[in-house]
Amino acid sequence: MLGKRTVRDLDLRGGERALVRVDFNVPLEDGRVTDDTRIRAALPTIELLLEHDARLILCSHLGRPKDREPETSLKPASDRLRELVDASVEQADAVVGDEVRARVDAFDPGSIVVLENTRWEPGEKRNDPELAKELASYADVYVNDAFGAAHRAHATTAGVAEHLPAVAGLLLEREVTTLTKIVESPERPLCVVLGGAKVSDKVALIDRFLDVADTILIGGAMCFSFFRAQGKQTGDSLVEEEGIELARKALEKAEGSSCRLLLPVDLALGDRFAADAERRELDGTDVPDGSMGLDVGPKTADAYAREVTAAGTVFWNGPMGAFELEPFAAGTRTVAEAVAEAPGTTVIGGGDSAAALTSFGLADRVTHLSTGGGAALDLLEGKPLPGVEALDDV
Repeated sequence: MLGKRTVRDLDLRGGERALVRVDFNVPLEDGRVTDDTRIRAALPTIELLLEHDARLILCSHLGRPKDREPETSLKPASDRLRELVDASVEQADAVVGDEVRARVDAFDPGSIVVLENTRWEPGEKRNDPELAKELASYADVYVNDAFGAAHRAHATTAGVAEHLPAVAGLLLEREVTTLTKIVESPERPLCVVLGGAKVSDKVALIDRFLDVADTILIGGAMCFSFFRAQGKQTGDSLVEEEGIELARKALEKAEGSSCRLLLPVDLALGDRFAADAERRELDGTDVPDGSMGLDVGPKTADAYAREVTAAGTVFWNGPMGAFELEPFAAGTRTVAEAVAEAPGTTVIGGGDSAAALTSFGLADRVTHLSTGGGAALDLLEGKPLPGVEALDDV
């Protein structure tokens, strides 16, 4: 389904320099990595290349730096990688330049050099051809294993592929293959669980799944745009005003579709968005003034859980409520537990859904936990991913 050459197709004889685009955009606190999921996800590709005595030049962005800000250095990620691999790991002080070239010319087979944050270079985001050409000059082959950045046409995700043999890493291959199967050949029934705040962020996904899914379950604050489209009261709940018409159109399409689009039937309310807000359950969905919906109610959570456990394939993107506030975590927790117990294929679309699973200790109980929120949504919506399109065809 990928249609691109992968790292397995490389004829590595030892000593080759491989420029590997990884996704080490990890959370940091006090100079340490607090969640190494993305680093671990890159290990199969890294270890495969090390087994063939390649010399690895890793590059990644981290955060959204406006300049060469020390707090966005990749050094903490390099330090964590050093603890996870049986190889020498060096951290470069820059992305390109004489110091970098000296390092990559001198390091030994079976070793790793990590370049600095690629977004420290202004040419990264605009896919500057000179930056791409210089990066490519350091290596013999290019491997893209950064699925989380594959929807960006940047110098390190697309530009360098014009100058080197360019293949997919094992993570990128798995991501594309798994996600493509959801829309092209899922085990039935296909149940899609969508949450989050904005309908506008998910409208293209809803439209696509109304054509291919059996059931779509709507949760999170985005449900209030649907309720407003139905003429219901939403009180002080977060409502995306521009999402109301989008929700109305989705409801109209659902009426003529074989896919069932389900909305919450009850809610959990609070008087404010705060961890010490009192949880009050509403049997219904008309929210009174002075209250805001912060979670789906127990009836909804149980009904959604039944849909999930009966599915052959589950795709989940977006929490059911403000799970980061303990009084309003119950709905998301119930759905997460159902996903973890579901007998079919379970795929999590990254972002807050992944964070929720991790916080509930369930991340290792799903079939696939995507490392790319935006890239996953673009792929499922049918959009081409520049970082994939740039790779060599099979």
